[in-house]
Amino acid sequence: MITWEQLEYDCKSCRRCALAETRTNVVFGTGSRNAEVLFVGEGPGRDEDLKGEPFVGRAGKLLDEMLAVIGLDRTKIYIANMVKCRPPDNRDPLNIEQDECIGWLRSQTALLNPKIIVALGRVAAARLIRPDLKITAEHGRWVQKKACWMTAIYHPAYLLRDGRKKPETYEDLRSIENKIRELCTNTELE
Repeated sequence: MITWEQLEYDCKSCRRCALAETRTNVVFGTGSRNAEVLFVGEGPGRDEDLKGEPFVGRAGKLLDEMLAVIGLDRTKIYIANMVKCRPPDNRDPLNIEQDECIGWLRSQTALLNPKIIVALGRVAAARLIRPDLKITAEHGRWVQKKACWMTAIYHPAYLLRDGRKKPETYEDLRSIENKIRELCTNTELE
C-alpha cells in the first residue's frame, strides 16, 4: 500500500486535468492521519489555493466553529476535498475534473479507513453518497457503505450565504457527535 508521504508527493505533482494549469497550490488535505472521521468538501477556494490547505478562508473559520460545537478540532479529524485544485471563479468542479481527481481521495480514504465520512455540501454528497442526493431534503441522514457511515451537511460557504440553514446544520452536527460517540474509539470529544 502507498504511504501518506508518497501519495501527497504524487498528488502535488498531478497534471491530469486543466485545473493544474491555473492552480497556485495543490490542496492535498490536513488533519490527523489516524482520524476516524473524514470531512470532504468539493474543492479549494481562493484562500485555500493560496495557502495550500483546505478550509482556511471564511468558510473554514465557520467550519472550525461548527466543529467546536461538538468538541472537535482539526487535530482530531481529517479534512480533504473532492478535487485538489481550485476551479476557476470558485465554480463547481466539472465531472471530468472530479473523475480525474477522485483517485486521490479514494487513496486518502483507504489510508485513513474512517468510520465516519461527512460530505460538506451537495457536490461532495452527490459524488460520495448518491448522485441524485438532494441536500436540502436529505442533509443529516445516515447511510452505511461497507463499514463506514456517511452523512451530508450544508457546506459552510453556503451557510455564510444563507444563515437560515444554521439551526438545521447544528442539529446535523449533534447527530454527527452522537455517531462519533457510538462508533469511534480514538476520537475524544471535548
